[in-house]
Amino acid sequence: MVKNNSKNTTSSSRANSRRTAFAEFGIVIVLIVLLNVIGSFVFTRIDLTSEKRYTLSKATRDILTQLDDYVYFRVYLEGDFPAGFKKLRRETREMLDEFRAYSKFVEYKFVNPSESSDEQERQATYQLLVENGLNPTDLQVRTNEGLKQQLIFPGALVNYRDKELAVDFLETQLNMTPEAALNASAQNLEYKLADIINKVTRLQRPAIAITEGHGELDEDQLYDFTQTLLQNYRVDFIEINGKINVLTRRSEPDKNGRSDILLNYDAVVIAKPQQPFDEKDKFILDQYLMHGGKILWMIDPVQASMDSLQTAESTVGVDIDLNLDDQLFKYGVKLNRNLLLDLNAAALGIRTGETGGRPQIDFFRWYYFPLLEAASRHPMVKNMNAVKAEFVSSIDTVIREGVHKTPLLKTSGYTRIAGTPALISLTMLQSDPDPRVYNRSGQIAAWLLEGQFPSLFANRMPPEITSSGEIGFKEESKPTAMIVIADGDMARNQFHLQQGYPLPLGYDQYTRQTFGNKAFLLNAISYLVEGDGLISIRSRELKLRLLDANKVNSRRLQWQLFNTLLPVALIILSGLLFAWLRKKRFTR
Repeated sequence: MVKNNSKNTTSSSRANSRRTAFAEFGIVIVLIVLLNVIGSFVFTRIDLTSEKRYTLSKATRDILTQLDDYVYFRVYLEGDFPAGFKKLRRETREMLDEFRAYSKFVEYKFVNPSESSDEQERQATYQLLVENGLNPTDLQVRTNEGLKQQLIFPGALVNYRDKELAVDFLETQLNMTPEAALNASAQNLEYKLADIINKVTRLQRPAIAITEGHGELDEDQLYDFTQTLLQNYRVDFIEINGKINVLTRRSEPDKNGRSDILLNYDAVVIAKPQQPFDEKDKFILDQYLMHGGKILWMIDPVQASMDSLQTAESTVGVDIDLNLDDQLFKYGVKLNRNLLLDLNAAALGIRTGETGGRPQIDFFRWYYFPLLEAASRHPMVKNMNAVKAEFVSSIDTVIREGVHKTPLLKTSGYTRIAGTPALISLTMLQSDPDPRVYNRSGQIAAWLLEGQFPSLFANRMPPEITSSGEIGFKEESKPTAMIVIADGDMARNQFHLQQGYPLPLGYDQYTRQTFGNKAFLLNAISYLVEGDGLISIRSRELKLRLLDANKVNSRRLQWQLFNTLLPVALIILSGLLFAWLRKKRFTR
């Protein structure tokens, strides 16, 4: 009887254990179902990374939630790449997956442009991608047969309905290591992807006006700048010439007979004027600003040009009176009558002799062409390549209540300030510079001003302005912004020496270097026109977690054994522990 009772007890205990296990399993299934049901109604994402790498900004989420049709990315990052580009490919895929989590209208496909074994077909594909706006990068890839050159296109073509735009992912800067460049590219992925979606889905393009009539840079000199702007904006060259309605207009009266002042353009660009502005043109610009318009000023306070050095060894930089000093001073900045020389400067090609009947060209640092760097951590200039300036001046600020000022570009800590009139001579290239002379700290050459600006014409209406009523005169502006740069040539492209066609903005055909002029000016226009919504994404920082190469080489065997043996040992120990627990449980 005792044995029988013991068997019944054991059998009952096992039955209870099975019922408990089934009950626990059922509870888990019910919880999973409930979580899925709740998840279908409540959307949430949990980002456990320290820098919130996978948390999209509000500006990006707003763009994604407003999509009403499919945006299709063809990403050309498929193939056998070095580790850094594989990381960029993975980051791109993960970021696009994050976009898809917020919008069902985001689709993508990764494509290998080099997958064809036919050389002609590959070259045709490369040519088509270049024509569509993608820039190639030449890599050296190590294979079993040694090193070989490989052309890659680190970017994507983006389609929305009948529109297609290109976006490059790779961020390159002068003197930046490949690892840092790839990390900067990963940092800017969200901005690049959100920005291209915003541009390709935009129904109406903002309008940009570029002024003429005061000796400004012409359409050929601004060719690449305007062609790049035309991808996202409507661009008009306009001559103010005293026309009150050229920048603003009155709306149609409502039923109460009231009408508002509307802007004809979202931003105005003034690029290197060389003739004075009369009071009426200044008034039109002033009231455009007062009604919320944005202005990008590129002004030379000192007149100096390399053209004079083509036939002589020296020239003189002199003040130029554009009749804009009082206006800019009223808004909060003062352009100084000086020239900035910097040891960190672009090179100038000088003919030093002749070899085999061909001229010998040597390159020297031309200190009047400083390479400007970011003067703040503003998203407009963050992770940006050096900007090449030509005969640039410094800018001081003036206290203006309600106007916030942010420095954008500056020279290096090896700067010299030359007052005017300034003798500019090529003979300075014949000797090494004296570091004791180049001892000034970085000088600011570009400022961003934001806020409510006072009108230059408050309490002093000139007699030649007789139609101010047509423009709805205001003494204080709406909240708006302007950017002031003390270099009129920043937007000017070079021309090919032999064939004469315009070259990309920022590209120096003599040194074959590309500077950040185009990126900076496009960021400036984007910020003025669209505000800090998207461009604020560029302030995000991702930590670059690189391995210590010295430790890797010195402890290679140790870490190989650790990574190989430790997982196996853990599995064996887990198996032994599980067997011991099972034996202990069922032998009671």
